[in-house]
Amino acid sequence: MQNPQNLQHPQSPQSPQLPENPRSAEKSRPAERLCYATGAVLTFSGLAHLLVFAVDGGPWDGPVSWRKPFTFGVSFGLTLIALAWVTSYLRIGARTRNVLLVVFAADCVLEVGGITLQAWRRVPSHLNMESAFDTAVSMSLAVGGGVLVVVLSTFAVASFRRRPSGPTGMALALRAGFGILLVALASGAAMIARGVILTKTGHQEAAYHSTAPLKPLHGVSLHAVLVLPALAWLMSRTAWSERTRITVMRAAVAGYTAAVIAAGIWAAITY
Repeated sequence: MQNPQNLQHPQSPQSPQLPENPRSAEKSRPAERLCYATGAVLTFSGLAHLLVFAVDGGPWDGPVSWRKPFTFGVSFGLTLIALAWVTSYLRIGARTRNVLLVVFAADCVLEVGGITLQAWRRVPSHLNMESAFDTAVSMSLAVGGGVLVVVLSTFAVASFRRRPSGPTGMALALRAGFGILLVALASGAAMIARGVILTKTGHQEAAYHSTAPLKPLHGVSLHAVLVLPALAWLMSRTAWSERTRITVMRAAVAGYTAAVIAAGIWAAITY
């Protein structure tokens, strides 16, 4: 018969503790599936409009082109999918994460839907105050942009408040990705603000073209939150040592930051 002193009580301090793993939360899965499905639809919609452009033609640049539903559909779709994935590594309450993800998904649909609608109507989607309907669409997109800023900023703060979980290099990838994402939000807000000022002062055509200098900065910084965590995940599938993976991740963060700085310098010169 075993000595009772050798039996370990399941609640004793010596019992092995399971690591906190936000990815195992069952309550998060419906919201994740919703985001993955919605993101796939938005991405497909964007790619479909690339085909429309190939058939219908028209200008690639400018406020009225098939480029906008293509780039916004793919960009918002991939960002939504990426956010549903990377936020599973954040140490944030499941209910809070679910609400933020659902709001973000709805806002992505609003943004892409408004842009796509105006593209088919052959009128500008942003900064368009030509009619009551165009103004309503433009203002909806602007308000939606504000919602995006709030949601993404909340996730960014969560990534820095508590160290994210995940494989080696994931914490650095997430914090760097969300930090760079804040640059995308700031540049997007700057584009909207300048365009609105020009529109309100009667310079409508100038408003449409005022966003060009900031577009490279906005585009490059927007997807760091997908690229860097994806790299961390891919390296976790290799036989590389932890030291090697950390070194590669630091180099990737440095390279991505350099690209953002270069885009920022270009924006400053041409703004």
